[in-house]
Amino acid sequence: MKKEQRKKTIFGRYLAVSISTVLVGFTLLGVMLTFFVMQFSQNDKQTLLRENASAVADMVSENIFVEGNRIYLTPEEADRWQSVIMTLSKSLDAEIFIVNVNGKKILCSEGGGCRHEKADVSDSIMSVALNREYFENGTLGGIYPENHFTSGMPVIISSNSGKAVVGAVFVSTQSSSMFYIAGEIVRIFLMAAIATLAIMFCMSGLFTYNMVKPLRQMAAAAKKFGAGDFSSRVKITTNDEIGQLAAEFNNMADSLALSEGTRRSFVANVSHELKTPMTTIGGFVDGILDGTIPPDRQSYYLNIVSAEVKRLSRLVQSMLALSRIDSGTMKLNKQSFNLTEIIIETLLTFEQKIEQRRINIEGLESISELYIDGDKDMLHQVVYNLMENAVKFTNENGYIKISADKEPSRTVVSIENSGEGINSEEIKHIFERFYKTDKSRSVDKNGMGLGLYIVKTILRLHGGDITADSELGRSCRFTFWIPADNAKKTDREKSGLKQLMGDKKESRGNKNE
Repeated sequence: MKKEQRKKTIFGRYLAVSISTVLVGFTLLGVMLTFFVMQFSQNDKQTLLRENASAVADMVSENIFVEGNRIYLTPEEADRWQSVIMTLSKSLDAEIFIVNVNGKKILCSEGGGCRHEKADVSDSIMSVALNREYFENGTLGGIYPENHFTSGMPVIISSNSGKAVVGAVFVSTQSSSMFYIAGEIVRIFLMAAIATLAIMFCMSGLFTYNMVKPLRQMAAAAKKFGAGDFSSRVKITTNDEIGQLAAEFNNMADSLALSEGTRRSFVANVSHELKTPMTTIGGFVDGILDGTIPPDRQSYYLNIVSAEVKRLSRLVQSMLALSRIDSGTMKLNKQSFNLTEIIIETLLTFEQKIEQRRINIEGLESISELYIDGDKDMLHQVVYNLMENAVKFTNENGYIKISADKEPSRTVVSIENSGEGINSEEIKHIFERFYKTDKSRSVDKNGMGLGLYIVKTILRLHGGDITADSELGRSCRFTFWIPADNAKKTDREKSGLKQLMGDKKESRGNKNE
């Protein structure tokens, strides 16, 4: 059985990356510091040894006696020079010794019996030291058991016959002393690095914890969202990317909460919209079938059944339109038609309600025929939804004013109704899906808040749009437009409109009789 893989958190990964980066940085800094310190120490030591070797060589060249290839110092001079180089040796922490051209010791800061008496400087080294400066980090041809920094300078005297090299001065010190200094520097650096690393660990841990805290809150809130609880919000403490993410997350939570509320309201409204007419239809049909409703009243109740069926049809039509909008399959079936004719037909559909509430219709006498290219059924639904809203929210003895004009760049239709109107805070939301104003909640309890959303979607599919403005307590006006490129440019006879209006009036007269 495989072991469950350990959960890796952002906090752990970020902290590990931060500490690893600091460690790598300190390691590189330590290596470079050690290298440059050793390089500097070596150069400094070489310069110091060279300068002192040169100074001793100059002083010795003025106080020696030469016979053949041998160098002589008087006893008094030998004692004095022994004291000088011993003092200098202690200040430099280095050995100073003088040899002749054959590499044999003449004088040494270590005194008699030193290692330089037991071993001469090799010919290969002397060949360099007698001609120019010599420097090495080694054992000086095996004289020293461990590496030394050694600088050698030739001893040059001047005589009547010219200048001559009569020996060499060597100044030598253990190279381990340099490594000791470098080691001390590295030790101090490591102590400082460890202290800094501990502080960085605490600071980085605290910073990382605070940085990922909103992410943990989002994860916990998202888990609650999955369980249907949309009340959680993330506290915004910064204005950086995490703060912006938290703000957007809260906005998403608000949208989800609103969507969930509207979804539940939508389901409840749809259920009610379906249940009420179905119950009515079922009850009246059963009453007719079982004889409960007498034959002379069946026509009355069948009219009610017919109205409820039409109501169901409108509901299904809205649901289908919403489904096509969501799936992106709502397509236009363009044709040329008279938009004014649609307005008149729709208005006559609400004739009974208009008469019952004594609503005055204004503007029809100034409307001319407006031929446009568009989806007739969809635009009919636009006009129907707007007219239904106007009739629904117009006060008794109020008015509905209709205007339709053909402008150079577009065709504009306006539907205005008297009434309470819509306040400025709500008017900017009325075209949102499922949104219902406070007024419509009391007047239209069974509505779903889809009508204006569908209207706006249809108009935008046609390249147009709709706006709304209201004077609170007095009126509300919806204005939509269709681009001019949809307009039919051929002239139409106006007799068709007149014929339509005459037929409708005749129909109304027959109905009243």
